[in-house]
Amino acid sequence: MQGGPTRAAVRNPARGDLFLARGRPRFILFFSGAGAEATSVLRKIWPALASEPCLQTAPLKNKAGSLGTRWAINRSPLRSLGRAVGHSCNEQRGLAQCKKWLALLLAVCLSGCVRYHPKPLSAAGSADDFDGRTLSGEGLRKFLEVNHVTGEWPRKTWDLNALTLAAFYYHPDLDVARAKWSGASAMLVTAGERPNPTISLTPTYDSTTPPPWILGLSFDIPVETAGKRGHRIEQARLLSEAARRNLAATAWQVRSRVRGKLLEIFAARETESALKQQAEAQSKLVNLLKKQLEAGAASSFELRQARINLSTTRLALDEARRQSAEALAQLADAVGLPASAMEVTTLSFDELNEARAELTTAEARRQAAVNRVDVLAALAEYAASQAALQLEIAKQYPDLHIAPGYQLDQTDNKWTLGATLTLPVLNQNRVAIAEASAHREETAARFVTVQAKALGEIDRAMAGYRTAGQQVETAESLLTELKARQATTKAMFDAGEVDALAVAGAEVEFTTGALARLTSLVKAQHAFAALEDAVQSPLSLSVPAAGWEKNPRESREKIEDRR
Repeated sequence: MQGGPTRAAVRNPARGDLFLARGRPRFILFFSGAGAEATSVLRKIWPALASEPCLQTAPLKNKAGSLGTRWAINRSPLRSLGRAVGHSCNEQRGLAQCKKWLALLLAVCLSGCVRYHPKPLSAAGSADDFDGRTLSGEGLRKFLEVNHVTGEWPRKTWDLNALTLAAFYYHPDLDVARAKWSGASAMLVTAGERPNPTISLTPTYDSTTPPPWILGLSFDIPVETAGKRGHRIEQARLLSEAARRNLAATAWQVRSRVRGKLLEIFAARETESALKQQAEAQSKLVNLLKKQLEAGAASSFELRQARINLSTTRLALDEARRQSAEALAQLADAVGLPASAMEVTTLSFDELNEARAELTTAEARRQAAVNRVDVLAALAEYAASQAALQLEIAKQYPDLHIAPGYQLDQTDNKWTLGATLTLPVLNQNRVAIAEASAHREETAARFVTVQAKALGEIDRAMAGYRTAGQQVETAESLLTELKARQATTKAMFDAGEVDALAVAGAEVEFTTGALARLTSLVKAQHAFAALEDAVQSPLSLSVPAAGWEKNPRESREKIEDRR
């Protein structure tokens, strides 16, 4: 050692102060505190103390006047004492900083986590909820008001428009379609998320040189290239649009079922009324034939034939009543209600009493091109396939990974900055590109098929509707003739030219014509419904339904759950 005496002071992290005085030929260490405590501190920061010869001298006082312990230590083991003290302090400060940053990073990560909230489902509770549905609920009233259907509440009569809105409010098929659309919309959020960086901790233990711990910390920050995120978002957006179109298709199917069941009830009830009139007329005819048979003016064959016709009419009347009751229960199912809720409802058939005005083929085609949801859904799927192809082409270009790092190598601070890039040498993603291109061609062919099928259905529906309209006109003309004949026969009976049997026969013929006219009218309504199904646009609905894409019962159910 050269130079004069020097002294250094180091704050001990445990307790006390350590003074190192350099002189010749040995070092003197002064500790404030007891000798045992000094020995413990020295052994923590200088392991060589346990093996090197050391001499403890008498107690002495430091500058503050407190007693301390003086150690005389040989020179050779003290060569690394300063480094050991510095290493120990640097290591402890580095560990404290690492712990602080790790705790902060863990707190940030946990703050963004979503917690699980159980939502149990009970079969008994779901059944009770379904049985409790009615057409007089407050939520249904508000939903009808949103769709401009107002008036006295509860409603006295329910027509096709109001029943369609009730089905949009209650039917579970729409709940399933809404859930699928919600899932597709969630995929849009997923597609827009950026990849998370990763962190790696690599602590190393070196037993050769103190301090033994080498702390390593590195990050991996991925950077997407070639606009892959934008292509993913566009593909997810188009798939979400296709799911929304499928929701509209489900809504149309719900409305079509409501209309069909309402038409069946109308046909069954009108048929029941017509058959009652026919049965009354045939009963009068049977009574008259009985009297004429007793008088010898009619044969038993004529009476037997009249009785067979009456029995056949009564059987048809019972069948019409059965169809009416069954159609009412089916209408409740089409709306999404229990049958008991529909039994006390008065139905209006104003929209079904007449055949609609004829529509031109050009108008029907225009309606289909604008409103047919399966065509628009197929078009959205094709656009999504194009976005998927763009994404696969962009995947030819590798992503970049930036990897900064830090290492506390005993007493040395080391910083690193790395970058990783996949070399597109053996694979340029050509297989995935070919698959995406083939899928695009498939969706294009499917779109052409769906569009051609839609136009073909429109043409067939138009032809059937036109023919049904002609049948209605023929039936109306026949009924007019039968009505005139019935009036003429009655006038002749009043004049004494014909008997009561002729009047009864004319009445039976008129009721038969009324049944024929009713049958043609029902066929025309079915043809009109087929035309609406082909166009997939309610031609008889003046105001499109609103507020049905989101579950209209959801907000009210959340309020009840909070209660």
